[in-house]
Amino acid sequence: MNVLLRATVLAAAASCAVPAFAQTYPAKPIRMIIGFPPGGGTDIIGRIVAQRMSEGLKQQLIVDNRGGASGLIGAELAAKAPPDGYTIMMAHIAAMSILPSLYSKMSYDPVKDFAPISLVAISPQLVVAHPSLPAKNIKELIALAKARPGEIHFASVGNGSVQHLAGEMFNIQAGVKMVHVPYKGGGPSAIDLMAGHVQLSFDVIPVVIGFVKAGKLRPIAVTSEKRTALLPDVPTVNESGLKGFDLSTWWGLVAPAAAGKDVVARLHTEAVKALQLPDVRERIVANGAEPVGNSSEEFAVFIRNERTKYARIAREANIKLD
Repeated sequence: MNVLLRATVLAAAASCAVPAFAQTYPAKPIRMIIGFPPGGGTDIIGRIVAQRMSEGLKQQLIVDNRGGASGLIGAELAAKAPPDGYTIMMAHIAAMSILPSLYSKMSYDPVKDFAPISLVAISPQLVVAHPSLPAKNIKELIALAKARPGEIHFASVGNGSVQHLAGEMFNIQAGVKMVHVPYKGGGPSAIDLMAGHVQLSFDVIPVVIGFVKAGKLRPIAVTSEKRTALLPDVPTVNESGLKGFDLSTWWGLVAPAAAGKDVVARLHTEAVKALQLPDVRERIVANGAEPVGNSSEEFAVFIRNERTKYARIAREANIKLD
């Protein structure tokens, strides 16, 4: 009887010990690394999600902007962070699926060094121009670029960004030569575009939609396969003559690879809950993006597929960053 009692007590203690961390996590604030400066698409989407995830986790998600190199700096920092669940990253398409094809060597592996949590949102890019540019649609832009080779400058959030690749793909498919001007984020690039220092940008809608509605920037086309409900009168690049032109930006949550499964599961649960809240969905949609909230496994497959896609584009555009 005593032996049975002791066995029962030990079994009960063991069952309580296993999920103890899961029950207490998180016990302190969580850092969310964003690899771009404030004001860019990643920052906008990240802060929307962080606010409501904080409520569900009952701990604050503190945004840590580490801009530079198209998200590379932030990704390096996140990959090397302790895998204790107290550092996560709002991952961006560039750091996860584009840059690996542009550098011969990288200090992190987007697949091996991160544990996917969930795809958060997808947004088409918007081809926007300074009002002084005498081109109101894609056909006029192509004609102008052919007449003035090397004179039209397009901004991006950095070398190797999806905005950069979109501009280079446009050059290839349209047979033109526009000059790329990289910035350290969407905010700085939008400011210079409005100032007329550059004439054009392939940027995510969250960054430029406010300036478009205010009449400070002119929308020319969206880069996705279908039009966006936010700007239904703006045609796609594809329907404007460049068939097969389809590039979108996406954001998702990841943790360091060695983070515990219980931690990843908890973060996934709270992320999906946040993305299902009407006000969060409305705010993301109002910024021109589509909320997602898929499984960790689905997000992992998505990252790999996107990496294959952009490796092909990088080869065709002959883009290397080292």
